[in-house]
Amino acid sequence: MNFFSLIQIELQKIKRSKILLLLVIPVFMMWIPSILNADGIFDTQGIPITPESNFFVQGFMGMVWFMIPATLILCTVLLRQNEHTNHGILKMLALPISGPALCLAKFTVLILLTFVQMLLLILAYYLSAAAASAMVDYTLLLPPLFVFRTVFGFYLATVPMAAVFWMIAVLIASPIFQIGIGLASIVPSVLLINTKVWFAYPMCYPFYLLMIAYGRAAAGVYETTIDWIPWIPIAALLTLAALFIACLRFGHAERK
Repeated sequence: MNFFSLIQIELQKIKRSKILLLLVIPVFMMWIPSILNADGIFDTQGIPITPESNFFVQGFMGMVWFMIPATLILCTVLLRQNEHTNHGILKMLALPISGPALCLAKFTVLILLTFVQMLLLILAYYLSAAAASAMVDYTLLLPPLFVFRTVFGFYLATVPMAAVFWMIAVLIASPIFQIGIGLASIVPSVLLINTKVWFAYPMCYPFYLLMIAYGRAAAGVYETTIDWIPWIPIAALLTLAALFIACLRFGHAERK
C-alpha cells in the first residue's frame, strides 16, 4: 500500500467524524462580531489605517492567534482518537504498513484539513466584508490577490505548529492532556512574538505574519520586514524534528 492510498483511507475515515463541522463553526462564528460592530471599524484611534484594512486585521486577529491553533489541536486529538475506536490502530499496525508512513499520512490529512479551513476563512471574510459594507455604505473588501496571498502565508506558517501539536498527540496518550498542553502553549505566543527569540516558538508564526500585514497597512505601528533568517531554517528544523520524533514513537503506546 503506497503513501497516497494511506491518505485516501484516512480521508475516508474522517467523513464519519465531526472534524469537518469543527472546521466550519469557528470560522463563521469569529466573523459575527466584526459584522455587528461594523460601525466601529472607522474608529482607528489615531492609527493611520484604512477601514478596510482595519476590518481585515481585526477580523483575522482572533482566528490567527487562538482559533486556528485551537482547531488544529482538536483536529489532532480527533484524528488520534479516531483510531482507538474498536482498536482500529492495532488493526492498522498489524497490516504490512510502515508505521512512520501511517504517521505521516495522518499528519498530511491534518495539513489538508487546515488548508480547507483557510479556504473557509477566505469565504467567511468576503461574506462578512460584503455584509458589513452594506451596513456602513462603505466598501470594506480588499483585493483577492492580497487576501489569498496573506491567508496562504498564514497556512504555511501553521505547518511547524501542526507538527509540534502532532508530536504531542503521539507522545501523550491522554486526550485531556493533549488538549490542555496544546491550549496552554497558545497563550504565550502574544508575549513571545515581541521577543528576539520568537522564531523558536512555532505558535507565534501565524500571528507574526498578521502583525507584519498590520504594520504594512498602518505605517509606524509595527515592523514591516520579515526576518527570514533565522526564521525559515529554525522553522524547518523544528518541523522535521517534531515529525521525526512522532514517526519514531508512533504506535508504541498502543502496542503496550
